[in-house]
Amino acid sequence: MIEENVKRLLGEVGENPFGEKVTLVAAVKTQTVEDINCAIAAGITDIGDNHVQEFRDKYDGIAGNPRRHFIGHLQLNKVKYLIGKTDLYQSVDRFELAEELSKRSERAGVTSRCLIQINIGNEESKGGFEYEEGLEACRKIAAMPALKVKGLMAMLPFTDDEDVLRPLAKKMRALFERLRDGHEGAEYLSMGMSGDWKLCVECGSNMVRLGTSIFGPRKYD
Repeated sequence: MIEENVKRLLGEVGENPFGEKVTLVAAVKTQTVEDINCAIAAGITDIGDNHVQEFRDKYDGIAGNPRRHFIGHLQLNKVKYLIGKTDLYQSVDRFELAEELSKRSERAGVTSRCLIQINIGNEESKGGFEYEEGLEACRKIAAMPALKVKGLMAMLPFTDDEDVLRPLAKKMRALFERLRDGHEGAEYLSMGMSGDWKLCVECGSNMVRLGTSIFGPRKYD
């Protein structure tokens, strides 16, 4: 099932309407090493973790050298476990996290690549910078030592109402365009999960984070 899902999705994600290749990041929360490696063998090149403990426990068992993303809420005291092992921190949602990433990266002699998380729906349950402060947050974080801002990340509200989702997704693309105009390193707009990724790609996302679509419904102990 996993192999079939990966091959189908890789064929579907393709490019967005702006002619940009869409990167498929497999969200591997709660998945076994065996299932993750099956997805990699089927063609997945990027995997995203939500929890530091899972990242650490499974790190040595992951085959194929995929690019490693951290896509969940990151506590300051857990940053040290990811430095030098993470290719892209997608969920930089506050200045104190950026400062900790910068400090730890500089101390380790590495440069960490990150996305700035925007709370596009102004939801209390989600982290991230407000839309209006997004560009200034990017500017300040990009000036920190040992960090490179590579774009933006967002999670749309959990609803099936496309009349709600589409305007928000288009606003995120507009913000990404503004960021890219003034920031040469901006490459990625990471937006879209299993329930809304097609709409997000239509609106200009060039990176999607898919778990259920690849692995099926999550299994919790």
